[in-house]
Amino acid sequence: MAKRDVHYTEYFAETMQVLTSDGLLLVSVDRDGKPNAMTIGWATIGSIWGKPLFLVLVRPSRYTYGLIEATGDFTVNVPPKELAEVCAYCGTVSGRDYDKFAEKGLTATPSRRVNSPIIAECVIHYECRVVHKNDIVPAALVPEITASSYPAGDFHRVYFGEILAVYADEDARERISGPQAR
Repeated sequence: MAKRDVHYTEYFAETMQVLTSDGLLLVSVDRDGKPNAMTIGWATIGSIWGKPLFLVLVRPSRYTYGLIEATGDFTVNVPPKELAEVCAYCGTVSGRDYDKFAEKGLTATPSRRVNSPIIAECVIHYECRVVHKNDIVPAALVPEITASSYPAGDFHRVYFGEILAVYADEDARERISGPQAR
């Protein structure tokens, strides 16, 4: 299906719905061009410095962390309902040990503006270039977040990805939410 260009806010509600349910698929690539997908459940879209941004959180212990550090870009892909199991898988195994694209039959398709590919089977795609990164400051967090989200002390790095391109399938809403979304 052809993908059409959309404004970065057009699918905000749908993107947040999937983020907080099955998760989104963040894709980065190693220096040899091998892609890796990681499921994310913590992120947001907004505007800072007059730029549309996708903020994503990645722990330094994750394989994806080193890939983003090396390439300076990533894509965020919104999967349809039928990829819920793929999201679960990509959130539980490491790209250090598994080729998630091969094992789950995902198609890495070249992006339009960044080096990291998109996942063809997903329905909405955000291409992002890292314009800033910041580590979570443990002393600045309220104690209940530290206790619930960081019991092992593995604090995230926040990547501020300038959204350079957004495109979606014509039937993206239907494939995310079901026929009632039309």
